[in-house]
Amino acid sequence: MKHLIISFIIATATFFVANAQQKPYQSQVWVADNGDGTYKNPILHADYSDPDAIRVGDDYYMVASSFNSSPGLPILHSKDLVNWKVVNYALQKQIPLDVFDKPQHGKGVWAPAIRFHKGEFYIYYPDPDFGIYIIKTKNVTKEWSKPMMVLQGKGIIDPCPFWDEDGKAYLITGWAASRAGVNSLLTLYKMKEDGTEVIDDGKHVFDGHDNHKTLEGPKMYKRNGYYYIFAPAGGVGTGWQLVLRSKTIYGAYEEKIVMDQGSTNINGPHQGAWVNTQTGEDWFIHFQDKDAYGRVVHLQPMTWKNNWPVIGVDKDGNGKGEPVLSYKKPNVGKTYSIEVPAETDEFNNDTLGLQWQWQANEKIQWSALMPEKNYLRLFAVNQDKDAVNLWSSPNLLLQKFPSTNFTATTKVEYHVDADLWQNKKAGLVIMGLDYAYLSMNKNAQGYFVELVKCNDAMKSGTEKNLDTKTIATPTVYLRVNVIAPAAMCQFSYSEDGVNFTNIGEPFKAKEGRWVGAKVGLFCNSSFGNKIGGYADFDWFRVTK
Repeated sequence: MKHLIISFIIATATFFVANAQQKPYQSQVWVADNGDGTYKNPILHADYSDPDAIRVGDDYYMVASSFNSSPGLPILHSKDLVNWKVVNYALQKQIPLDVFDKPQHGKGVWAPAIRFHKGEFYIYYPDPDFGIYIIKTKNVTKEWSKPMMVLQGKGIIDPCPFWDEDGKAYLITGWAASRAGVNSLLTLYKMKEDGTEVIDDGKHVFDGHDNHKTLEGPKMYKRNGYYYIFAPAGGVGTGWQLVLRSKTIYGAYEEKIVMDQGSTNINGPHQGAWVNTQTGEDWFIHFQDKDAYGRVVHLQPMTWKNNWPVIGVDKDGNGKGEPVLSYKKPNVGKTYSIEVPAETDEFNNDTLGLQWQWQANEKIQWSALMPEKNYLRLFAVNQDKDAVNLWSSPNLLLQKFPSTNFTATTKVEYHVDADLWQNKKAGLVIMGLDYAYLSMNKNAQGYFVELVKCNDAMKSGTEKNLDTKTIATPTVYLRVNVIAPAAMCQFSYSEDGVNFTNIGEPFKAKEGRWVGAKVGLFCNSSFGNKIGGYADFDWFRVTK
């Protein structure tokens, strides 16, 4: 009987733990679902740049650019196009490994496309320095195939596959002037029918130099006998959404601007994806560049007029829409729970939450999450001999800003032997072109926290100590409050977890290289130091 009772208790506990883990994450700082049948934009107030999305049955999947961050290619899932969660990363490590084992800011995974074809999910992603890769899987939450080069070349970007009704496969791309010497062109290639290899030299199907400079991000579709290319132009912060159509796949293509900023404050509504619901509604997902807050994701209603799409709301009836700030939720046949991508991590599992990414390909010796320890241990990793600041540190553990206003707090216990403490530190960082951090440190006199700022990190800017405060024990709570509209960051610390003391003046967060600012954790040691030292982060919490 005793054994039965114990077994019952264990089974019950396991059930409740499993259900707690499955419970949709509830954010304190940004929820797009208004709970009354409407939603507000952005649906994701986080830096999911260049989103592409599809529907497979009753499920919606979104993918976004990830640049140098690892793991890369986040996969998000939704049931209603408003409530999303991260369910996987399609790219666990970026190749070539000898390149992306070090931070490559602004390089790596640019705008991807996701498609479902003959029972498999395909992602085509560009690396502007190498070419176009394909990865695929039959289950988005499981392991994806290793990247395979489909089209080699510098400056070929923004790929989108298209399978025509006759089974023939094509790939449409844009061009990056920084590598190719030209942009504002859309080029169509033939592929093998399985989509694994380009088989011709391509043909330009549209030139945007006359009226649509910086034309990029093409997505190809077919409807009512027309081939459509959705492609933004005019630049990320100031542009518009262009749609092209033709009765033949190589053109000539007619053109029409179908959405711009209009009277709204949603600047440069940029590239994205047309999604059709199971009830027949049409919607468009796109991004807006909000500087330090990143490229946030919006959802727009979409209708058709004379076989042209109208994205957003057409207030004056001219066939061109403008973005909405709030709207009735998509009709998907059912109502689903409110959910957003996770932000807080209690570090109670043996894997990191999917909100986290490293600044380069992960190395297993950087960290440890041991069963039943309930903390994240970051080891003091020696930096490269040429490192002048954190810009070149691969072992920064970061996540996206989740809202305009939020507070991030962590509890850390610092461990370093008496003869190893020099030039080692661990802490809470706001990372971007300029960055700042509040770190835990030790010297011959004891423990102290230190506020540090670095301007022009990408240009080898040097760190500057802004303030130092002594503390009594190796355990401290570190906090940063991020405040809109300028993303001002006020750091503070506490020795009891209740009473926090501001340290230094507010720091203005700065975007990174093609990405928004990020918040996260680190534990570093200067080049040449003796090995040793680590920091145990009990939890990381995002609150109001």
